[in-house]
Amino acid sequence: MRSIQTLQGIGQATASLLEKLHIFTTEDLVFHLPRDYEDRSTIIPMYQLSVGRSYLLEGIIQSVDFPPGKRQSMAATLQDDSGKVTLRFYHVYKALTDRLKVGNRIRVFGEVRVGARGLELYHPEIQAITSQTTLPKTQLTAIYPSTEGLTQAKLRDYIQQALQEHSENLAELIPAQFHNGYGLKQALLYLHEPPLSANMQQLAQATHPAQQRLIFEELVAHQLSLLTRRAYIRQIQAPTIKPSQKLATQLLAQLPFQLTQAQQRVSKEISDDLQHNKAMLRLVQGDVGAGKTLVAAIAACHALESGWQVGLMAPTEILAEQHFLNFSRWFEPLGISVAWLSGKQKGKAREAAEQQIASGTAQLVVGTHALFQDTVQFSKLGLVIIDEQHRFGVDQRLALRNKGEQGNTPHQLVMTATPIPRTLAMSAYGDLDTSVIDELPPGRAPIQTVTIPLERREQVLERIANNCREGKQAYWVCTLVEQSETLDAQAAEATYLDIQQRFPDLNVGLVHGKMKASEKQAVMQSFKANQLQLLIATTVIEVGVDVPNASIMVIENAERLGLSQLHQLRGRVGRGALASFCALLYKTPLSQNGYERLAILRESNDGFVIAEKDLEIRGAGELLGTKQTGDMGFRVARLERDAHLLPHAQHTAEQILLHYPNLVEPLLERWLPEAPRYAYI
Repeated sequence: MRSIQTLQGIGQATASLLEKLHIFTTEDLVFHLPRDYEDRSTIIPMYQLSVGRSYLLEGIIQSVDFPPGKRQSMAATLQDDSGKVTLRFYHVYKALTDRLKVGNRIRVFGEVRVGARGLELYHPEIQAITSQTTLPKTQLTAIYPSTEGLTQAKLRDYIQQALQEHSENLAELIPAQFHNGYGLKQALLYLHEPPLSANMQQLAQATHPAQQRLIFEELVAHQLSLLTRRAYIRQIQAPTIKPSQKLATQLLAQLPFQLTQAQQRVSKEISDDLQHNKAMLRLVQGDVGAGKTLVAAIAACHALESGWQVGLMAPTEILAEQHFLNFSRWFEPLGISVAWLSGKQKGKAREAAEQQIASGTAQLVVGTHALFQDTVQFSKLGLVIIDEQHRFGVDQRLALRNKGEQGNTPHQLVMTATPIPRTLAMSAYGDLDTSVIDELPPGRAPIQTVTIPLERREQVLERIANNCREGKQAYWVCTLVEQSETLDAQAAEATYLDIQQRFPDLNVGLVHGKMKASEKQAVMQSFKANQLQLLIATTVIEVGVDVPNASIMVIENAERLGLSQLHQLRGRVGRGALASFCALLYKTPLSQNGYERLAILRESNDGFVIAEKDLEIRGAGELLGTKQTGDMGFRVARLERDAHLLPHAQHTAEQILLHYPNLVEPLLERWLPEAPRYAYI
């Protein structure tokens, strides 16, 4: 790998700018692909213009004026047979006014924007033309992702130098029988210097075979990273855990309901995994209220009865506390000690918890990411249960492999209440086997969802107050423009004080992420015990909170949250037999996209349908969370766009591991240079 500073014109300052684009080597430059292309060879009719793209246009000047203002400016209307645009200039000089006279035919090149008069070009390049003026004979010009201080001309120069350097030594790392027939060098040259005949629509949509060839290679590299991680964990011995004979039966006997068929099926898949001496790596997906926690508890029964400790980790204090209460209620009557560990524990309480874990006195340990910490040593950890995995980094759960007994790695059960589209699960969780609890417990009332403009907030408040007086319980969730726990907490506090003053006859509670864990828990317990009728909250209640009597959910500024998060919040109601309602309050005016998003929630209660739509609308980054996708680090692939390539990429990665193991490291080095490496042989 050669440093970029070996190229002409790149010193330390330029190298620092390139590093902002994750370009460190000359090969990185070769794989720095254009984000768009400029076509200066074809005159485009004005009716075909799209905002944000650059075009060559030709037309006649219809009008010129100088709008009033502190700064002299000039606006000219250019028209062809199909439409018109405004040319706007903020630097006016004689040569410009001479060219832009009414009746003159000109040719312009520039980027289309939306301005005060509709579609506008700011300071376009201008060419006065006659009937003899020919079109420029030029190829498409690549436009690259850049950073301030780095011009397109310089980037093109550096990339051209890198292409020349690597013209002979770019290794083909995907065997020919697996890719689409485009050679790597052929694909790269085509994309950096496409011919005039190139299909611009294909290039814009990244469906050209040259782009698909590179996207496919990157997806294969990511699949290899997941498979090597899986192989690494599975080469370490895991405890053989037999199915529970007593504990699971005793646990289920406490419950007033039967397991659903889906819960039984997934529980058997987990039990089968645990009986092998290779680590279980299983993801359990289930929609809101499908009963994942109970499936996890049954898995814990198997490990506990075999004499192994169980660790359950959740991403937030409030969710971890909810699990601690549930597991204590279920297991302590059966003689199992349940311990609590969080990052906020200090002093003697922390020491006592760590000592119980290390000695094995604590058989089942529930906590937050504190379970990862080096000071926490388990006596005999056999099973790790991780809830809402997408809140943690992809590799964080690997830290728990070292918590097992000497020579053993614990089995891993990962749960998520955020349904993940199959393509996304293949890419983000390709190292895990997947189980889906696709059935809700009987008796669950469907949730009726309505969308209401914020202007009617007062009416909604009055109706909620009346419902609360009739014995119903409701949530009121506050969100703000910025995703800020502090600001959301302030909004929730202001709403809480306002509602308390206006409805003094109601018992109102408040919970947000800035409160102490003990305070949050006390409020949640009061709400669960029906001592509070209305709970004002931030999105901290998104997961894990279970209050069967709560049947009304109001979410303010719903347009600011993702579909999956709204679905999670909505799932806090409808957990009992009462008819349940969810009101999504939105700020007007709402964009067309905003209307479509909220309409999806009105029409569907199916988390998997909603997750697919969320993926289409927002992309993988927001759906999975920045920690998850940050580790995925795609350069040219986009999961929401390139999902059709994933099954073949997964198959190819498996074949490379099996038959071409010498290609694994070069592929990872090319596409994931900063990702952890795993010794898998």
